[in-house]
Amino acid sequence: MTNGDQVAGHALFRPTVLLGGILFGFGLGYSHMARPEVVLDFLQFDDFGLLFVMFGAAVVTALTMFVASRSGRDAPLTGNVYGRRLKSFDRNVIVGGVVFGVGWGLSGICPGAAYASLGIGNYPILWAISGMFIGAYLQGLWRSRFVSRDAGVTEAD
Repeated sequence: MTNGDQVAGHALFRPTVLLGGILFGFGLGYSHMARPEVVLDFLQFDDFGLLFVMFGAAVVTALTMFVASRSGRDAPLTGNVYGRRLKSFDRNVIVGGVVFGVGWGLSGICPGAAYASLGIGNYPILWAISGMFIGAYLQGLWRSRFVSRDAGVTEAD
Protein backbone atom coordinates (compact mmCIF):
# COMPACT_ATOMS: atom_id res chain seq x y z
CA MET A 1 0.00 0.00 0.00
CA THR A 2 1.43 3.36 -1.02
CA ASN A 3 1.28 6.49 1.11
CA GLY A 4 -1.44 7.89 -1.18
CA ASP A 5 -3.56 4.78 -0.52
CA GLN A 6 -3.03 5.18 3.23
CA VAL A 7 -4.13 8.81 3.14
CA ALA A 8 -7.24 8.17 1.06
CA GLY A 9 -8.06 5.16 3.25
CA HIS A 10 -7.82 7.08 6.54
CA ALA A 11 -11.27 7.38 8.11
CA LEU A 12 -10.94 11.12 8.74
CA PHE A 13 -9.41 12.08 5.40
CA ARG A 14 -12.55 12.88 3.40
CA PRO A 15 -14.48 14.52 6.27
CA THR A 16 -11.45 16.68 7.07
CA VAL A 17 -11.06 17.76 3.45
CA LEU A 18 -14.80 18.47 3.22
CA LEU A 19 -14.79 20.49 6.45
CA GLY A 20 -11.72 22.43 5.32
CA GLY A 21 -13.34 23.22 1.98
CA ILE A 22 -16.56 24.36 3.62
CA LEU A 23 -14.65 26.56 6.06
CA PHE A 24 -12.52 28.01 3.24
CA GLY A 25 -15.57 28.71 1.07
CA PHE A 26 -17.48 30.26 3.97
CA GLY A 27 -14.52 32.50 4.77
CA LEU A 28 -14.25 33.65 1.16
CA GLY A 29 -17.99 34.32 0.99
CA TYR A 30 -18.13 36.09 4.35
CA SER A 31 -15.14 38.31 3.53
CA HIS A 32 -16.61 39.07 0.05
CA MET A 33 -13.45 37.72 -1.58
CA ALA A 34 -15.58 35.40 -3.73
CA ARG A 35 -16.96 38.45 -5.52
CA PRO A 36 -14.92 39.25 -8.65
CA GLU A 37 -15.61 42.99 -8.40
CA VAL A 38 -13.98 43.11 -4.94
CA VAL A 39 -10.88 41.32 -6.24
CA LEU A 40 -10.70 43.56 -9.32
CA ASP A 41 -10.96 46.64 -7.05
CA PHE A 42 -7.98 45.28 -5.11
CA LEU A 43 -5.97 44.70 -8.29
CA GLN A 44 -6.73 48.29 -9.35
CA PHE A 45 -5.58 49.62 -5.93
CA ASP A 46 -9.09 50.85 -5.04
CA ASP A 47 -9.76 48.48 -2.11
CA PHE A 48 -7.15 46.81 0.10
CA GLY A 49 -9.51 44.46 1.96
CA LEU A 50 -8.10 41.45 0.11
CA LEU A 51 -4.64 42.35 1.36
CA PHE A 52 -5.84 42.03 4.96
CA VAL A 53 -7.58 38.71 4.24
CA MET A 54 -4.42 37.30 2.63
CA PHE A 55 -2.26 38.64 5.47
CA GLY A 56 -4.56 37.00 8.02
CA ALA A 57 -4.38 33.69 6.16
CA ALA A 58 -0.58 33.92 5.95
CA VAL A 59 -0.32 34.56 9.71
CA VAL A 60 -2.56 31.59 10.56
CA THR A 61 -0.63 29.34 8.16
CA ALA A 62 2.77 30.49 9.48
CA LEU A 63 1.75 29.91 13.10
CA THR A 64 0.29 26.49 12.28
CA MET A 65 3.41 25.39 10.40
CA PHE A 66 5.66 26.76 13.16
CA VAL A 67 3.83 24.84 15.89
CA ALA A 68 3.35 21.67 13.80
CA SER A 69 6.95 21.47 12.63
CA ARG A 70 8.26 21.81 16.18
CA SER A 71 5.80 19.36 17.72
CA GLY A 72 7.96 16.40 16.70
CA ARG A 73 4.87 14.57 15.49
CA ASP A 74 3.95 13.44 12.01
CA ALA A 75 0.93 14.78 10.14
CA PRO A 76 -2.06 12.82 11.46
CA LEU A 77 -3.67 12.05 8.10
CA THR A 78 -0.60 11.41 5.95
CA GLY A 79 2.05 10.29 8.40
CA ASN A 80 4.53 12.61 6.70
CA VAL A 81 6.86 14.87 8.65
CA TYR A 82 5.74 18.49 8.82
CA GLY A 83 8.00 20.80 6.87
CA ARG A 84 8.46 22.98 3.86
CA ARG A 85 8.56 21.42 0.44
CA LEU A 86 11.15 23.20 -1.61
CA LYS A 87 10.51 23.17 -5.33
CA SER A 88 12.67 24.35 -8.17
CA PHE A 89 12.06 27.78 -9.63
CA ASP A 90 11.97 27.03 -13.33
CA ARG A 91 10.23 27.95 -16.55
CA ASN A 92 7.08 26.03 -15.61
CA VAL A 93 6.70 28.09 -12.43
CA ILE A 94 7.10 31.35 -14.35
CA VAL A 95 4.70 30.36 -17.14
CA GLY A 96 2.16 29.03 -14.63
CA GLY A 97 2.39 32.21 -12.57
CA VAL A 98 1.89 34.39 -15.62
CA VAL A 99 -1.12 32.38 -16.80
CA PHE A 100 -2.62 32.41 -13.30
CA GLY A 101 -2.00 36.15 -12.90
CA VAL A 102 -3.49 37.05 -16.27
CA GLY A 103 -6.53 34.87 -15.60
CA TRP A 104 -6.94 36.36 -12.12
CA GLY A 105 -6.62 39.88 -13.49
CA LEU A 106 -9.10 39.33 -16.32
CA SER A 107 -11.74 37.45 -14.36
CA GLY A 108 -11.18 38.75 -10.82
CA ILE A 109 -11.37 35.23 -9.49
CA CYS A 110 -8.96 32.43 -8.61
CA PRO A 111 -9.85 28.72 -8.64
CA GLY A 112 -10.72 28.36 -4.94
CA ALA A 113 -12.81 31.50 -4.89
CA ALA A 114 -14.62 30.46 -8.09
CA TYR A 115 -16.33 27.57 -6.29
CA ALA A 116 -17.15 29.80 -3.32
CA SER A 117 -18.57 32.32 -5.78
CA LEU A 118 -21.02 29.66 -6.95
CA GLY A 119 -22.10 29.28 -3.34
CA ILE A 120 -23.06 32.96 -3.14
CA GLY A 121 -25.12 32.71 -6.32
CA ASN A 122 -22.67 33.99 -8.93
CA TYR A 123 -23.67 31.53 -11.65
CA PRO A 124 -21.98 33.35 -14.57
CA ILE A 125 -18.71 32.25 -12.90
CA LEU A 126 -19.40 28.88 -14.52
CA TRP A 127 -17.74 30.36 -17.65
CA ALA A 128 -14.52 30.90 -15.70
CA ILE A 129 -14.73 27.46 -14.10
CA SER A 130 -15.23 25.93 -17.56
CA GLY A 131 -12.15 27.81 -18.74
CA MET A 132 -10.16 26.46 -15.79
CA PHE A 133 -11.15 22.89 -16.63
CA ILE A 134 -10.40 23.33 -20.33
CA GLY A 135 -7.05 24.93 -19.52
CA ALA A 136 -6.13 22.15 -17.08
CA TYR A 137 -7.09 19.52 -19.64
CA LEU A 138 -5.05 21.18 -22.39
CA GLN A 139 -2.06 21.61 -20.07
CA GLY A 140 -2.24 17.92 -19.13
CA LEU A 141 -2.48 16.96 -22.79
CA TRP A 142 0.51 19.17 -23.64
CA ARG A 143 2.62 17.78 -20.78
CA SER A 144 1.79 14.17 -21.66
CA ARG A 145 2.87 14.71 -25.27
CA PHE A 146 5.85 17.03 -24.98
CA VAL A 147 7.27 16.92 -21.46
CA SER A 148 7.45 13.12 -21.23
CA ARG A 149 9.31 13.05 -24.55
CA ASP A 150 11.69 15.79 -23.38
CA ALA A 151 12.25 14.04 -20.03
CA GLY A 152 13.39 10.93 -21.86
CA VAL A 153 16.02 12.94 -23.72
CA THR A 154 17.39 14.56 -20.55
CA GLU A 155 17.50 11.25 -18.69
CA ALA A 156 19.68 9.76 -21.42
CA ASP A 157 22.20 12.61 -21.12
